[in-house]
Amino acid sequence: MNEGQKGFKAWVKKNNYTLLSIAGICVFFLTWQLLLKFHIIPSKYLSKPTEVVQTFIMKLTDPRPEGATLIENILSSLQVALSGFFLALVIGIPLGLLMGWYQVLDKLIRPVFEILRPIPPVAWIPLTILGLGIGLKAKAFIIFFAAFIPCVINSYAGIQQTVQSHINVAKTCGASNWQIFIHVGVPSAVPMIFAGARISLGAAWATLVAAEMLAANAGLGFMISMGRSFARPDLIVMGMLVIGFIGAFLSFLLTRIEQKFAGWKIEL
Repeated sequence: MNEGQKGFKAWVKKNNYTLLSIAGICVFFLTWQLLLKFHIIPSKYLSKPTEVVQTFIMKLTDPRPEGATLIENILSSLQVALSGFFLALVIGIPLGLLMGWYQVLDKLIRPVFEILRPIPPVAWIPLTILGLGIGLKAKAFIIFFAAFIPCVINSYAGIQQTVQSHINVAKTCGASNWQIFIHVGVPSAVPMIFAGARISLGAAWATLVAAEMLAANAGLGFMISMGRSFARPDLIVMGMLVIGFIGAFLSFLLTRIEQKFAGWKIEL
């Protein structure tokens, strides 16, 4: 066996899981194409992948039928989703950490939180439209509520899992309760915080579609809604796939950030 063959086998072995993932995606799209080609699924309900690709290329420059290009819709959706998501991180993470560390805050806030927690984010849409209209603030509020709950829950659970022996050592060294909270409790909660952030990101991106379908005049969810109104399954499926790929990419970025800032914990 020459060096080239050895190098190729080593590359395949190193990237076998990546290749399996690519193969799975290819099989999925091929099966989808064949089901429509042989009319097992009627074309009026679902478009072929080749037609979806053509619609994707067309929408890059053509604003029809909803009045915006694909790039404009993506930017509009990202602005809404990331605004609500980052606001949820800024408020939800500190709140969850403080509730998990200070019993007084836990007893004070948790009953209200438990009442609000079961309410689905889409239930806030009618009230939000009445109070804030259908602009950025309204959609960002709906996204915020969807992302806020997982941030609080995971931060709360994470800091409560702080190892008691670490707390005892800090007390022995003369650290105050606040110092222990900052230097022991918060670092120990980092993996759970990032887990909550990933869940929040998924919830925010999923809720975005519902928010834009009911309370927007731009964005990917609005584009899908217009595809339904104009009986354009190719536009609907293309919008769904774009949402899926962007969501997967954002989740990948968040995972890389977690590996950078919490790698010490992940490796334990």
